[in-house]
Parts: sequence; C-alpha cells; structure tokens
Amino acid sequence: MSSLESKTPQQRTGRAFHLALFCAALAWSVSSHVLSVSSATGISNRFNADWLTPILSSLFLIFLLAVGFTVLDVIGRRPSPPGLSLGLPRRASSGREWLVGMALGWGMVVLSVLPMTLAGDLHISVWFQPRAVPVLLLGLISAALVSLAQEMVYRGYPYQRLMEAVGPIAGTFGMALIFALMKTIETRTPRSGIIIAFCTAIVFSIAWHRTHGLWLSWGMRFGWIFGMGVVFGLPVSGSTDYSSIIQTVAVGSRWLTGRYYGPEAAWITLVALVIGLVVMIRVTRTWAWDYTHSEIVPGGFPMDVAPPAAHTAMEQSAQAKASALVQIMPNTPQGRSVEDSPPPPPKPI
Repeated sequence: MSSLESKTPQQRTGRAFHLALFCAALAWSVSSHVLSVSSATGISNRFNADWLTPILSSLFLIFLLAVGFTVLDVIGRRPSPPGLSLGLPRRASSGREWLVGMALGWGMVVLSVLPMTLAGDLHISVWFQPRAVPVLLLGLISAALVSLAQEMVYRGYPYQRLMEAVGPIAGTFGMALIFALMKTIETRTPRSGIIIAFCTAIVFSIAWHRTHGLWLSWGMRFGWIFGMGVVFGLPVSGSTDYSSIIQTVAVGSRWLTGRYYGPEAAWITLVALVIGLVVMIRVTRTWAWDYTHSEIVPGGFPMDVAPPAAHTAMEQSAQAKASALVQIMPNTPQGRSVEDSPPPPPKPI
C-alpha cells in the first residue's frame, strides 16, 4: 500500500492529530489576541477614540477566531456548519439558554458580593454625567463581545479538540489550568485568584457539557462580567475597565473582598460557584437530555420486510382452495326461518 493510500481520514482523526489541532488552535488564539489588540489600539489612536479599543479588539478577535477555527476544522476533515464548529449550534432553545446562563452568572455575582455588602466593606461612588448612558451601553457591548471571545477560546474549538485527544475529564482540568495560567500572565493575580479562576473554568466547562454548546456558558460569562464590573463597579480579574457609572472600592479581608483584584480573588466566591453549579444542573436537565444523549435507535428484527416467496405462494394456494369449496346450506324449508317455532301436531280424529 502506498503512503498516499494509507493517509486515510480514520488515521487523521486519532488522538495525536486532535492534540496537534488543539495546539494549533491555542497558538492561533494567542496570536489573534495580540494582533487584535494592536490593530484596535492603532485605529483608536488614529481617530483619537480610546473608548473604541475594547470593542474593536473583541470584534477583531472573534473574527480571527472564527476564520482560524473554521480552517482547522476543514484541515481535520470534519467539515460542519460554521455555528457547530465554533460551538454555537443553531437550535430553538439558543436564546433561552443564553438568558438562563446570564441569570446564573448574575446570581453567582450577587451571592459573592452580598457578604461584602452586609459586612460594610464596600465604598461606592456614582458618576452622573450626560455621557453616562452611552458609556453604559458601550460597557454592555464590550462585556458581550469579550465574554463570547473568551468562551470561543476556552470552551469552543480548542476545548473540543483537547477532549478528543485526552478525554473529557483530563481535557476539562487541562483547559481550566490553562485558563488560570493565562490569568496570571494578563494581570497580577494573587494565589486565591488563580485557584478561583481554575474553579470558575470547571463550572463553565460543565455548562458546556450540559448543552454541548456555548450559549449557556456565554450567557453565564456575560452575566458574570456585567454584574461584577458594570452593575456593582468592582474589578473584574483586577481590571476596572467595565466600571463606568458605578465605581466601588472593596476593603477588608481578602477572603471576603479580594481587595484590588475583586471578588474573583475572594474565597467566599467559591461558595457562590458551588451554589450556581447546583442550580445550573437542575435547570438544564431537559437540555442535557435533548442535546447530550444519543438518539435511541429501535433494535430487534424489522417487521416491515416482505414475506418469503414460499410463504406468499402458500397463502395464495390456500385462498384458491377456499374459493372452490361447496357451500352447505342449512336443512330448513325456505318458507320459514330456523328461528320460527315448529307447527302444532295434527289433532286426532
């Protein structure tokens, strides 16, 4: 057999090949992030509009990720619809999944911030200016785009290829570890922030396993960023870029507030993550059944096949013999019915 004939699709879908696709997708994600940030910064500086940088960089990143992952999907000889290859399958429950995810993300943020509020460790300042509303809308758009880009990288195509290579459990823990390490590179992250980032990635990966799509986890990530940064004005992974109208400074113990890094470095956030995980599993039972279980195929012998030719000939012969039988009429005079009472006997003379 020649080398060309041996290069079959079955051999190209092995674990080693999926691991190579994962490495290529991860490298493409890092390169796309660097390129998108530099391009967005250059355009914003050219038009003196720094407020456009986060939105433009997110748009460029999503576009580059979509192109790169689609090309890798074709190389892997797994051509599929763009939405499916990117982790965003089109289905009737997509919008509802996203809204439920947003509610879950918002609820976990509330649970993590509520103890700080009760302890009186939050100092809030509100900014009311004519530009407040446009800035708020820009924060919403930026949070939606950033959350989508993050989920495409950490729960999208690279994550799926990693699971194909090493299995779902090892792939989930491996991607969570990569997510936590990337947090340390991007910002000055405390030890508690690294551990909580790892746990957060596990919870969001379970959201993907419950639906086999990014709609739920994207909504959760958006609710997480929007609630923590825009609504409460707290740092998100140490960044205050989302704090527009409301700006909050958290003081007190790190286990309760996370201090400069925000609630993502507070140990109390682990409790919120556990509660959010339990609620998520309960509210996604229907989707987990519809989208993760294999279709039930009926087994046994088919009942709609044609009968054997000998059986058909036998039935036809029996029908022909039945039509030739002589019908025996009842031994009863035709003038009366068998149900009529017999005539009375003649009277004696």
